[in-house]
Formats: sequence, structure tokens, C-alpha cells
Amino acid sequence: MKALQVQRSLARFAAARLASGARAGAGARYGPLTMADIEPPSLPGPGWQRIYPRLSGICGSDLATVDGRSSRWFEPIVSFPFVPGHEIVASTEDGHRVVVEPVLGCEARGISPMCPACAQGRRRHCLNLTAGHLSPGLQTGFCETTGGGWSLALVAHSSQLHTVPDALADEAAVLVEPAACAVHAALTPVPSAPSDPASPLAVVIGAGALGLLTIAALRMFRPGLGQLIAVAKHPHQRSLAHQLGATSVVGPGELRRAVRRASGGWVLDNGQLSGGAPLVFDCVGSPVSLADALAVTAPGGALVLAGMPGPARADLTPLWQREISLTGSYTYGPEPLAGGRHSFDLAAQMAGELGLERLLSATYPLERSADAISHAAEAGRRAAVKVAFDMRAEKKPSI
Repeated sequence: MKALQVQRSLARFAAARLASGARAGAGARYGPLTMADIEPPSLPGPGWQRIYPRLSGICGSDLATVDGRSSRWFEPIVSFPFVPGHEIVASTEDGHRVVVEPVLGCEARGISPMCPACAQGRRRHCLNLTAGHLSPGLQTGFCETTGGGWSLALVAHSSQLHTVPDALADEAAVLVEPAACAVHAALTPVPSAPSDPASPLAVVIGAGALGLLTIAALRMFRPGLGQLIAVAKHPHQRSLAHQLGATSVVGPGELRRAVRRASGGWVLDNGQLSGGAPLVFDCVGSPVSLADALAVTAPGGALVLAGMPGPARADLTPLWQREISLTGSYTYGPEPLAGGRHSFDLAAQMAGELGLERLLSATYPLERSADAISHAAEAGRRAAVKVAFDMRAEKKPSI
């Protein structure tokens, strides 16, 4: 069957990194991603089934891999060759539509008893990412055994599958996985600054797919929120940020002044604020965005790092001097601030009520992978948000 596959090749990863230095997404033409004719993955054990992707999104972590810019932190928990793609709406053998919760925890790996995190439903904290009857892999889309969404078929465990409501179009359903990540970030339990107002100020840095979805999740599931300042570079991002619940949208260079106006206080000679926002979300994960986030988080406030960072240098003095809580946010699970409801259920609700299909800007067949990845890598400049592969016109592979 047709599949896009990432091979373990230091030379190709180096070529991708070099090419992407000139243009984001160029690693798709020179790097480790190739179109392959492969055998569909076998069922690893009980509880597994074969599913057939309909749409599969291109995520920032996929782009980092294709461009040779992923952190080496991931090396022990990825197995090659792997088929990327973890934002998936698919059909089952009996024709039902499902979305995939890609984290591969103890249950999927056939490990019993489960580790304490998986036993509590927190598969994102699984202690066994390299164990069990699967190859190493933190998620579907980074594991050789399971396959991934950039193909005509993959395998998934029953614990990973969520039924798509009939009323939810494929174009909205493919946004459920990234929306679940945003819901989890928005509902991160964080300490509040002692001086928080009744309706606290929040800041979301970044207005790509994750940033926009985080804005939507904050408005839908944190009803006590007051002002919400979003940082966006491009006109279409500014418009969508307002539509999804931001009270004001500013450019990156305007953030500190906007937070000072909203929170009071003053600006010191070096541009440092005396106060700030009690709740800040960095949905970019770059050295610049992290520096801005630390600069505008109020003393005693909370900074949630939702965007996937790479290796970066940052001055952590404000983290110490202002007693800021820095919290990472990865994937999904039962949400204590939503009564224990799962992030995927909340994301499906959000996708239906807010019409998230409007964030799907373009789809491509697998054969046009280089064009698709270039489009996704330049989404902001090209007035796009989410780009996906579309396999709905493909013939189902014979197994």
C-alpha cells in the first residue's frame, strides 16, 4: 500500500536540516520522508484493529521531523522506519468513523498490571514507552509497529479510538486531536497569583492551529476568564483569534505594552513589566516566544508551555525572581477542571459547536506530500491554519 515513511538516515536528516534553513518545509524534498510501497502493519495482539485514514493532519511535530529539527530527546522513544501522522479521522472495517488518541500507553502495549499513570487514565505519563509488544514509540505516527495516518491503513488499539458523531464532518473531526491538546493546555491546573482579580487576564502567544484552538478552549471551558490577549502575526490569524474569543489581538512586538495597559503597573527602562498577566500560554515554543511569555507573566502567575519547544536558551531569572510557575502541557486525558471529562470528548464538543472545519485550509493527496508540507510549514504567510492529507478517494488496500 502507499505510505509516506521516515527512514533512519543521518545523511538525509542532515540534508533536511540544511534545506529547511533556507525555507521551512524544504526537508520534504531532500530529507528522510519518502513515498513507499509497504505492507500494511499486522495486528499486534488482542484489542487491535485495522483502520483506514480519511484525513490526516500535518502537525508542528511532523514538520520538525521532516525538516530534521526535532529534539534528540525523542530518539529513544521513536522506532524506524515509521509512518507519520497522528491527527487522524479514519474508517473502521465495519465503516464507522473514529478519531485516534495516539498516545501508546500500557493498555495498547499489552502490559499488565499497568503503570500507575496509565491506571489513572494519564497515558501521556506512561512509564513503558519502549516496552510491551510494540516497538518504541511515544505515539502512533512515531512507532514502526502501528503505522501512521499518512498512509492508506494503520492499526490502532480499542483504547485509542473515539467514535465520531454523525453530525461532525471529517473536516472538523480531523481537528479533534489538536483541539484535545489545546483543551488540555487550557484546563491545566495551575496556581493562581494571590492578587488575581475575579476575572483574570490571560495571554495566548501564537495563533497557529494550537494557539487558535487554545483561545477557543479557554473561552468555552474556563468561564471565569476575563480579558484574553492573543498574539498573532498575520491578518487571517487576527480575525480568527477574535472570532474564537480573544478580546484583543496584537502583534509580537506589541505584547508587553498591551499587557501593561490591561494589567496596570509600569514599564522599567529595559522593557520589563512591574506586573503582568496571571495566566500565560506559549503556543509557539521558540526562544523568542518563551522570553516574551516570561516577561509578561505576573509575579506569582502561571506560564503554560503548550507549543513543542526545541533546544533553546532562555534567561530563567524572571521565573525565579517573580516566582512564576512554569508548566508543560502534553496531549490529553481526564480533565479535573472539567469534572474528569476526557479532553477528546471536550474537543469533539468544541469541534461541533464552534465549526472548527473552518480551520482546515487545504487538503492534498499523499502523492503531493512536498507541496502539502510546504503549505503547512508556510501556513501563516499563506493565510492557512491546518493542512491535511486526504485519502478518501483512495482504494482501500487489500490485506
